[in-house]
Amino acid sequence: MTGTAAAADPAYAPPDTPGPALSVAHDKLAASLECSAGIDHAKRTPVLLVPGTGATAHDNFSWNYEPAFDKLGIPWCAVTFPYSGNGDIQVNGEYVVYAIRTMYARAGRKISTVGHSQGGMVPRWALRFWPDTRPMVDDVIGFAGSNHGSTQTGVSCGDGECIEADWQQGFESNFIRALNSFGETFAGISYTNVYTHNDEIVQPNSDDTGSSSLHTGSGRITNVATQDICPANTSEHFLIGTIDATAYALAIDALEHDGPADPARVPITVCAQPLQPGVDPATGPAAGLQALYNDESSTGPESKGEPPLACYVTAACPKKPGPPATCASTRRIVFHLHAGRRGRIVEVRVYVDKRRVLHGRGHRLRAVSIGRLPAGRHTIRVVTRAATGVRHISVRKVRGCKLTPPHTRRARR
Repeated sequence: MTGTAAAADPAYAPPDTPGPALSVAHDKLAASLECSAGIDHAKRTPVLLVPGTGATAHDNFSWNYEPAFDKLGIPWCAVTFPYSGNGDIQVNGEYVVYAIRTMYARAGRKISTVGHSQGGMVPRWALRFWPDTRPMVDDVIGFAGSNHGSTQTGVSCGDGECIEADWQQGFESNFIRALNSFGETFAGISYTNVYTHNDEIVQPNSDDTGSSSLHTGSGRITNVATQDICPANTSEHFLIGTIDATAYALAIDALEHDGPADPARVPITVCAQPLQPGVDPATGPAAGLQALYNDESSTGPESKGEPPLACYVTAACPKKPGPPATCASTRRIVFHLHAGRRGRIVEVRVYVDKRRVLHGRGHRLRAVSIGRLPAGRHTIRVVTRAATGVRHISVRKVRGCKLTPPHTRRARR
């Protein structure tokens, strides 16, 4: 279930295709982002916290990761999606794009992302279809990330209606195929995927061939189960992203070192910690229960099938009309008359497409000019007569610039 079958699928936009303009209104994007102190001109890598399906940033992180990061001096921002992430994940991806760009600009340095469930996966959608965000990101860290969807979606939805995000996180969805097309990771970014064998939501995750793990592309990757470090770890889908000390230790290891997390650097003592740093033993259980209730009771747009892929996913968006074709110059056309050995020019006739537009006579003609011509190709023929009686014909091919009739100017003496 690694998603490599779609790696070279030509149905999807190549990875270097510029991302589309964001369709979500700027005020909504800005309102979705809550940031701690220290983001501006950050002294260390700031972290974007991305919640899972059904959760707000407050539910997912306010009682665990936010206080833990505050104590460590790690600046952070947390994004909340419309409908608590239950709507179209393609739209959620735009919120992540905005958050990455905003944090990068404010911090003046690369950022990292830490996400739970959908939140561990959706930053990859932003990186896949908005290439400009890739140089802005250092680490992508996910807990039980739905990187290849889940086989549970078919069981929970069947032929009935489901929230849009559930359809899109099915392991055979068009969304998941597009997400993993051409390659799962990008050079210059480190990916740490933490999962649990006890995950009842994102399945399968019994080993690193499961949903959360990544394998293809040019990024640096660590796939690790909490049970790889603590065999008796009992955390399931919800706990791994909220209170699990082992998952937290892996995230901090990735944030504090170059590259993804290295399980060998995580001390075995984390296995004896019932709660990760940041969780208050007195208030944490109640906060966790409230967050779980809010998650389970959240709702969003429902449909009888997966939302269609946005046109940018397949590079099928209609091209906006460009400016009308213009000529190399919109100046008047000028002919300088040089008699040479024929003597001075005393008469000139100018024809545009066989129609005479100018007839000039004089003692010594030096130049003639023609006004701007209608759009299209034209043939200009200039016939001159020298004082000696010698005639000369010159022909020029030009392209008209304006949809206005030609006009003439008398020959200059």
